[in-house]
Amino acid sequence: MHSFGYRANALVTFAVTILALLCAMATLSDNLNVAAPTARIEVLNINWFQRQPNGNDEVFVFVAAEYETPQNSLNQGSNLLGKEVNLTLHWHVMPKTGKMFADRIVMTGYRLPEDHR
Repeated sequence: MHSFGYRANALVTFAVTILALLCAMATLSDNLNVAAPTARIEVLNINWFQRQPNGNDEVFVFVAAEYETPQNSLNQGSNLLGKEVNLTLHWHVMPKTGKMFADRIVMTGYRLPEDHR
């Protein structure tokens, strides 16, 4: 007969092998998923994001105001009053498993007001 230690070692080795196989299959199947989110931005009001019925992902979204100067082709700053800016909507989709997906949309032609309201 085999000892308890020998049987426990065989069981743990089998379990780790199955887990490694499942991880490899999940990694390979993630390459078959093509994420193609769409977005539209309106600077009118605060809109709340709603969870999609089939998704368990976390989505991180932010908008950056970018502008050009003679010294730099891309600036992001706090003194944007009266400047012509591009609004860039960035999003990062972080699934519970698999690789993180990030993308952005650049919207041109926005001019910020000269003073605060």
